[in-house]
Amino acid sequence: MSVEQQIRDKLTSHLQIELLEVVNESPYHQVPEGAETHFRVLIVSKDFKDLSTVKRHQKVYQILKEELHGPVHAFSQKTLTPEEWKNISFPIPSSPPCQKKS
Repeated sequence: MSVEQQIRDKLTSHLQIELLEVVNESPYHQVPEGAETHFRVLIVSKDFKDLSTVKRHQKVYQILKEELHGPVHAFSQKTLTPEEWKNISFPIPSSPPCQKKS
């Protein structure tokens, strides 16, 4: 099973997901072709209600601890409640490009 699928499966089995985007950004970085090392996720879940951003991120880190201590090198997340998602007035930014090695 791919790392991307593992991330999807774990998040959907531990959270009440209303929207989930998992983007493998590895091709935009200096990694071998087919690598699964850089990910960006957008999660909309009722489970984030009344949690600070830090607590939300900690919750996701706990769910994905094996992947984050293993094959995943870079991970960014945007965690929102359904109410926040309905009221969002800005685009979710992409990750910045990888710096080229000298």
